[in-house]
Amino acid sequence: MTLLSAQVEAVPMDRLQLADVPRLARRHPLILVGGGLLALLIILALAAPLYVGDPVNMDPFKRLQPPSTEMWFGSDNLGRDVFARTIFGARISVMVGLLSAACAALAGTLIGVIAGYSRSFDHVVMRVMDGLMSIPTILLAIALISLTGPGIGILIVAIAIPETPAVARLVRSVVLGVRERPYVEAALCGGARLPKILWRHILPSTIPALMVQSATVCASAILTEAGLSFLGVGVPPEIPSWGNMISSSRLYLAVAPLTVFAPGICLAVTVLAVNLLGDGLRDLFDPRAKRRR
Repeated sequence: MTLLSAQVEAVPMDRLQLADVPRLARRHPLILVGGGLLALLIILALAAPLYVGDPVNMDPFKRLQPPSTEMWFGSDNLGRDVFARTIFGARISVMVGLLSAACAALAGTLIGVIAGYSRSFDHVVMRVMDGLMSIPTILLAIALISLTGPGIGILIVAIAIPETPAVARLVRSVVLGVRERPYVEAALCGGARLPKILWRHILPSTIPALMVQSATVCASAILTEAGLSFLGVGVPPEIPSWGNMISSSRLYLAVAPLTVFAPGICLAVTVLAVNLLGDGLRDLFDPRAKRRR
């Protein structure tokens, strides 16, 4: 490793200049590939009304049609455009994944900081987190959705709650190491208040690990949403989602395979992109992990 590359890897993310971006992209191609795929998917999903048809319009006379210039991926058993439904389904999957990861990150960070810095709350809070981690994610989500009914909002909450303990334990482990650092003790001796210490010294140290964990949570949330929608307890059937598309078309796989393969491949590519982005972020923040592999 040259001195220049070592300096680039050691530069904090908030001090990166525009000229450093191409160099970082060459040294960390996983970020470029994963972030590029995810950005392309988000752009296609947001711009869907500009170039695709109505994803909910049904035409029984065009059911299970093969791909054509009118319907690029053919039609499903109700005569709906599979391509349009696949593109609009990306909106649901990406939105649920990102918002679930954000909710889990915020709640997990708050719980982890409190548990890691306050010894009196550590034992109680961590035992609650251990109890949540012992419940399978999809079962807890199904139970919450069954109590309130299906909906995108409750789906995000139902996925975020089981993912929060993993984030909380990670943040707690970082805080336990940081709170004994000399600069934190110096701040305490200097009379700094606890909120200021947490905001200026503790929280910034958790950001690298939190970003990597958030990518993992996002990928898991996308898969969980697809699984719940496949089971019929996720997104309502009238809203295009990759999970309910696969569920409603699985009986017609032999007749119209694209009705299953199109959302399935998009789901796999999206999860792969998020995982690649997470691996690239881990290599960026911890170059030693890359060298160990």
